[in-house]
Amino acid sequence: MPVHQALAVLFLRGPTASGSAAYKTQPSREWIVNISTFSEEALSRSFGIDVSSVDTGAAGDIGVGAAWGRVAPGVRSLTHQHDETETWVIVAGSGELTVDGERYPVSAGSVVRFDPFETHYVTNTGETDLLLVSFFWRDGERAAEAATRPVRRGFGRRPVFVFSSAPTPNGDLHLGHLAGPFFAADAYTRFQRMNGVDAWHLCGSDDFQNYVVAAAEREGRTPAGTAAHYSGRIRETLRAMDIEVHQYTATSADESYPDALRAFFTRLVTSEQVRWEEADALFDPVTGKYLYEAGVTGGCPSCGELTGGNICEGCREPNSVADLVDPVSTASGTAPREGTVKRYSLALHEFAGSVREHHRRGRVPSSVKELAARVFRRERVDVPLTHPAEWGVAPDEGGSEGQVIWSWIDYAFSILHGISSLGRAAGEDWRSDEPRADWKIVHFLGADGSFFHPIVIPALYRAAHPGWEPDIDYHLNEFYLLQHSKFSTSRRHAVWGRDVLGPDTVDAVRLYLALTRPEGRRTNYDPGEFDAFVAGRLATQWQGWLADLGERIERRYGGKAPDAGVWTPEHTAFLARLTERLAALTHSLGPDGFSLNRAAETLLGLVDDAREFSRREAPAADLDPWHDEARTAVALELAAARLLATCGSPVMPRFAAALAGALGEPPATQWPRSVRLVPPGTAIGLAGHVFFGEKTRSEESADSPLLPWLSAVVREVLRLAPDEPVRDRSLADLGMESIQAVALQYQLTDRLGADVPLASLLSQDVAGLAASLARDLPADVVREHAEVVA
Repeated sequence: MPVHQALAVLFLRGPTASGSAAYKTQPSREWIVNISTFSEEALSRSFGIDVSSVDTGAAGDIGVGAAWGRVAPGVRSLTHQHDETETWVIVAGSGELTVDGERYPVSAGSVVRFDPFETHYVTNTGETDLLLVSFFWRDGERAAEAATRPVRRGFGRRPVFVFSSAPTPNGDLHLGHLAGPFFAADAYTRFQRMNGVDAWHLCGSDDFQNYVVAAAEREGRTPAGTAAHYSGRIRETLRAMDIEVHQYTATSADESYPDALRAFFTRLVTSEQVRWEEADALFDPVTGKYLYEAGVTGGCPSCGELTGGNICEGCREPNSVADLVDPVSTASGTAPREGTVKRYSLALHEFAGSVREHHRRGRVPSSVKELAARVFRRERVDVPLTHPAEWGVAPDEGGSEGQVIWSWIDYAFSILHGISSLGRAAGEDWRSDEPRADWKIVHFLGADGSFFHPIVIPALYRAAHPGWEPDIDYHLNEFYLLQHSKFSTSRRHAVWGRDVLGPDTVDAVRLYLALTRPEGRRTNYDPGEFDAFVAGRLATQWQGWLADLGERIERRYGGKAPDAGVWTPEHTAFLARLTERLAALTHSLGPDGFSLNRAAETLLGLVDDAREFSRREAPAADLDPWHDEARTAVALELAAARLLATCGSPVMPRFAAALAGALGEPPATQWPRSVRLVPPGTAIGLAGHVFFGEKTRSEESADSPLLPWLSAVVREVLRLAPDEPVRDRSLADLGMESIQAVALQYQLTDRLGADVPLASLLSQDVAGLAASLARDLPADVVREHAEVVA
């Protein structure tokens, strides 16, 4: 028997009389020794290695679970995470332990502790069995703390490369593009950087797509000219959206790129899973041109939906082009001619196991795992690596003349090339030909890339770099619809980013896209709904609350932040609510639970909470006996505004910076760990600061001769103080109830002859309502009521 098989684990067990599980606390009771000895016969397969439980006697005797584990030479365990805290004792052999992308040597005598949710696996690098004993236990508080950390999974100690999927430069970016990968990657990277993570946003243009050729033919340009033109416009639109990109690679304009891509392709060709072989193909019957991607349409062989060549946007499954149902050449509009072509291809089906293991390592949506299972049920899945074409990078390999490296293989390498280019600029030794285990890659992509990004590309990396196990998270979005029809660059059915983005609109666009982007389901953009959102939620509610807060601070505290005084139960409850909002924002922007939908909802909820708190505190705000309580309430409202300025930064950076400035602070660079009050005595510049809404409209409203009269009527109906600011507040914001709204509606009808619907009455601020009334009423009526107040 090998020496290590004689090793044993001993436990004190008892007391035997009662059967209870406890450590030895009653010396008078009988205690016995329980010995567990490693046994090969008890082993079974689990986590990719041989495992057997440690017999500890009666259930719960030692308070923890325990197991033996054996890893044979050259074997590695499956990548996994769990909620238990776990300790390993290595009792024989040696190997390499990988935890959250970092590698550690281990050998007999090593003791390792894993915190909850750490991603780990062990590889036996020795020539004898690696034997370990594992102790594991659940600690709910420890697991909850680990799950809610803003920085985890090793993000704080390794570089994080955040990629938004490279756009095809056959057109500019529309809101469908922006709502998807680009905006999400930007917000994600901003949050990570605020938490001290070495995070970078990388992007570029996928220049060698044959969709670029189609656009060039349509517009009378060369493919290179088309790619350069639209790549430039894409970068301009990203800047207009306040999307920061730390490395942008336009593949056809980078002089070092073609040779580097050829070298990567040569590495692929040396893999035994890549073959030069004959394959069925389709050709245009008129020109004889080889057809793929944009050059052909037909029924998907898997789901029957109309699709282009190579990938179906409906079921996400690949097609070989030759297996399309009733195919049509897009150039001639006729049925293609069948034939064959010799080309390089990847035997993807031979990577089924490594792709599954890759999906255990990072954040991978269940839809991708299901798609992979569906695809790998096929007997063979051969993915072309080259196509006969003129536009693209030709491989170095002889015999492949007239072919180019397919753009998807090109894209897989562009990720590594982008990291290498970024490394040169940042002074880091990041090389595309030697990818590192500690790299954390995060992909944001549309769901139509579900086959290539998380299934094909990991297989390509395995073939080209067998020793590298990339650690990649995938964040997918579905299609964003424009008035219930898919955004389309080729059909020019789109709202272009450059048409709606500007310094005064970008934050509103970002917040609305965050709220409505298609996370896990298709969503719809409607221009009218966007306008209503801006007018109602931002220009009225957000602007109204911040302006009113500023005016109250000017009037009561001379424009300076008051110190908190006496706290009431309502005050502590509001602080607790703000703390909950902070926790929700931290989770929704973090790497595991990232969701801009939830982040936007929480930001809106934060302002709703503050407005409601302000309304409830208002009745006693100017009463002398409650002065100390009132200043606490204002200090808490300022804390809410400060939280909005800080936590709103990843989603609305321009607004957040402006709000921070109005609160007497620089733009936020660190994510808060708690809700903090604005330092007492800080000069507050909220009064008169317009964050949302057209300045010209506000100025027109201020000049409306009806404004003084209407303000007086509103104060009368709501029984407000004569000097209560109402100008920039909506009636709903002022707390008007339905019966009061009807009373005001009656006064407007009776005294002005104006018929104002209740919905319009409640949604506008008082200044805007005065301006609209003045525009619609006869001049003599306006003059008469203006003179009454004067």
